[in-house]
Amino acid sequence: MADELKGLVFNIQKFSIQDGPGIRTTVFMKGCSLKCPWCSNPEGMRSVSEIITNDRRCILCKKCAEACPVNAISIADSARTIDWSHCTNCLECARVCPSHSIEVVGKYMTVEDVFKVVARDVPFYRNTGGGVSVSGGEPLQQWQWVLGLFKTCKQAGFHTSLDTTGYCKWEHMRRVLEYVDLILFDVKHMDSAMCKEKCGVGNALILENLEKAAKMCTIWLRIPLIPNYNDSETNMRLIAELASRTMVDKVSLLPYHEYGKQKYSSLGRAYCFNGMAILNPDDQTVTRSKGLLESYGLEVSVGS
Repeated sequence: MADELKGLVFNIQKFSIQDGPGIRTTVFMKGCSLKCPWCSNPEGMRSVSEIITNDRRCILCKKCAEACPVNAISIADSARTIDWSHCTNCLECARVCPSHSIEVVGKYMTVEDVFKVVARDVPFYRNTGGGVSVSGGEPLQQWQWVLGLFKTCKQAGFHTSLDTTGYCKWEHMRRVLEYVDLILFDVKHMDSAMCKEKCGVGNALILENLEKAAKMCTIWLRIPLIPNYNDSETNMRLIAELASRTMVDKVSLLPYHEYGKQKYSSLGRAYCFNGMAILNPDDQTVTRSKGLLESYGLEVSVGS
């Protein structure tokens, strides 16, 4: 079993129904080159273990403040305050917290460690046509570890799916895709400058990898639908043409939401998308985009 490497994992989600067919177990990898401001998994952005807080659990015992080597934590007026600008990410506060009000997000695990967890749900995979998904972050930042997990899963007969931004070296992706049944391929915007403006990188490499990946695997194209960013008719038509050209199985529209907003402050970061209109599946923006894509003969789902 490929357990010589350790991958940095921030969550293993059981009974997932959003990351491929059937009931699945999704392994979330830490680290991403994109910096999408609407990201609902901000704890997956950085490629290191870090602390995440839950103030409701805090019992004001002061152990975290006493353990902090740079005095970045203080307890006053029945509240804990963290000066995130001074935090060195030593993780000592999380190690001494008795109430799990400060925890470490991101754990190094071997392929064998993770496989033992995902293998517990084999009956669900078999009965529903499910399997194992790997998401992030961007999983292919840790492509060798992901390759080892998928190879092990395929040897066990599991269906595998990869949720990716596509921003990686093609050779790394190609090697991983040899053991992948389905790719959930995210495309943020068809205009490279607009993609770079919000996500920090252009889309040339992403689209190039999509064209190549389409020749190897089944693809579900995933589009985060962000109001006044990528929901224009022009962008939707370009997405429809891309989906038609690459013969994807379906296009998934993921309407903007704020489910991950609270995590930002818990990680010591600011949420930059305040004031954005939350989209419901039956909103005009969603139904218009869905109808336009379907007019090209594409199968379109909303929310998965």
